[in-house]
Amino acid sequence: MPLEPGSTSIAEFHAKLQKSSRIVALCGAGLSVASGLQTFRDPGGFWTNEQADELASPEKFETDPDLVWLFYSHRRHTSLQVAPNPGHHALAELARARPEFFWAPGLSQVAGHPKEQLRMLHGSLFDLKCNDAKRFDDPLCPALAPASRDLEGGLPSMPLLDPKQQVPRIPASELPHCPQCGTLLRPGIVRFREELDSEMLGEIKAWIDEKPVDLVLSVGTAAEVWPAAGFVVQARKQGAALAVVNTDTENLGAARDLKYGDFIFVGDSAELSPKLFEPLISPKSGESIGYLI
Repeated sequence: MPLEPGSTSIAEFHAKLQKSSRIVALCGAGLSVASGLQTFRDPGGFWTNEQADELASPEKFETDPDLVWLFYSHRRHTSLQVAPNPGHHALAELARARPEFFWAPGLSQVAGHPKEQLRMLHGSLFDLKCNDAKRFDDPLCPALAPASRDLEGGLPSMPLLDPKQQVPRIPASELPHCPQCGTLLRPGIVRFREELDSEMLGEIKAWIDEKPVDLVLSVGTAAEVWPAAGFVVQARKQGAALAVVNTDTENLGAARDLKYGDFIFVGDSAELSPKLFEPLISPKSGESIGYLI
């Protein structure tokens, strides 16, 4: 009996998963919500009097590097306080069960995921440009200590997140600088209006073109941002089935227009992923440890 477009049957998905050897997954910020991290598009996606997409822009770093560094330092601190959720662990287990599984996350989490199958499309909060060093110091420097204060009583209790309070400015001389050349460092995240790593994009495209992909997973993302969303389109053109796992299924980008043989599961990806990948993962997969990056 043929599947209806956008099947919601976990049993039918299990059957497809077990037959799939080549899998590519595009994972978004929605995967980390259950760990306690907000997405940019949440109702609370504003930071003090600035919008996140402006703080995460090259132009803002040129004019107000201290505000940008406070913004990213708060994100670094928050990421270091939370733990991987069952969705991250389930995906890591799935990668170990399927050696050809290729995970292409945005701002996602390493939870024991095989490094050779992991591509950080949007960089890492813990990479620093210009010397590409990883630093997990929290705070990164004394001037950024206000961004590393733990919250009490919810987000509004932190002055940096309160639009009614003015953020104390920090001289550029007190911000992190490269120990080798003295240049002002910046977080190693791909910023708005910046291009992604062309070498990495080419590598992923070549992997998809090498031979047909059996299954594409769109987890915790609307698959709206290109060129990352293009991997979904590329694999589907080759005949790959698509499985969407997301709370919002009304505003999908490349993951829309489901066909016969595709799947859609509405809900928290942290709860759904272990159930969906159950035939191939260990029941103790949640014991892995990792950082949000």
